[in-house]
Amino acid sequence: MATKRTAEAHWEHDLLHGSGRVKGHTGVLPEMGISWSARTELPAGKTSPEELLAAAHASCFAMALSNTLAKLQKPPEKVDVTATVTFDKVGDGWSVTTSDLDVVAHVPGIEAAQFQEAAKSAAANCPISRALKGNVEVHVTARLA
Repeated sequence: MATKRTAEAHWEHDLLHGSGRVKGHTGVLPEMGISWSARTELPAGKTSPEELLAAAHASCFAMALSNTLAKLQKPPEKVDVTATVTFDKVGDGWSVTTSDLDVVAHVPGIEAAQFQEAAKSAAANCPISRALKGNVEVHVTARLA
């Protein structure tokens, strides 16, 4: 069964001097400020689409890796993922160029090679990774705690 999630954004004025806000509909993502300078300079208490993408990718990958490990009969005790999304000027425009996933997991009884294969599989099968495929380079650095 398909699920849908909704968020909304409001923007006022031009790109460089304007500002806006974004919020989710579940109440978990409260209304947060957005601005061009929050994307390209210091956040100054605001968020950006890239930060939201990083949060989505980190959480999706953590779930995908946990599932992959469970299928190997090696369920993790914990998985910590930090996603860093790079937003950069490419040619005449701006693009998300990379999503770097740094993973530390505590997985009793797993061998390092098996863990690396699980991380590789999770990177290929995480729905957010699949959505980015062909457009954004995804790099995974995974290690056992």
